[in-house]
Amino acid sequence: MLEDIVPSDVAIMDLLRKQDSMSVAKLAEVMDVTATAIRQRLTRLMAQGYIDRIEVRAGRGRPSHRYALTTKGRRKTGANFADLAIALWQEIRLIKDPEIRAGLLQRIARRLAKPYLEQIEGQTLTERMEALAEFYSDRRIPFDVETSGELPILRALACPYPDLAEQDSTICDMEKMLFSEVLGADLRLDACRLDAGGCCRFEPVKQESIGDAAATS
Repeated sequence: MLEDIVPSDVAIMDLLRKQDSMSVAKLAEVMDVTATAIRQRLTRLMAQGYIDRIEVRAGRGRPSHRYALTTKGRRKTGANFADLAIALWQEIRLIKDPEIRAGLLQRIARRLAKPYLEQIEGQTLTERMEALAEFYSDRRIPFDVETSGELPILRALACPYPDLAEQDSTICDMEKMLFSEVLGADLRLDACRLDAGGCCRFEPVKQESIGDAAATS
């Protein structure tokens, strides 16, 4: 889903995904809008790094310009991996040995955690949870941190993996492993949206492993 792109720009990216490059005039003709409107959309997409302008010289006249997707743009338009993810997850579920399956899930969680660890900062668990919630909010997935109790609780107000969760609720176990890895604390899934709860709640397990508790002891 192209969540950070203006909806009217998606059509341009779809066209350029099918073509090597196109001119403003051709894009305007195909989309049945003015050249000015096309230029405005192209300017937005170039600023985001999704499109490049290519200079084309033919003879001695003034050069013309064509527009093409960058590598970043091609990855963006082709980033629909839901079907593949579901198929892979179904294969994981077919592993009968629980220890092998759990070990594989742990390795997946650790691999997923690597890019998070570069961005999640904080001295206490509360600070790290708030940083993680902000990380997801930047991706338009609402998370927050409940701090009314003795220990903070990370709350997922929407599922980061909705397609997988609809197929198998054990995706929540992998998510719990991921958050534990990123936050450096053992968590348990206290409540789940799939069980008619308002949100998924990830609660710390051992107080002695929590930075907040250590800071107050």
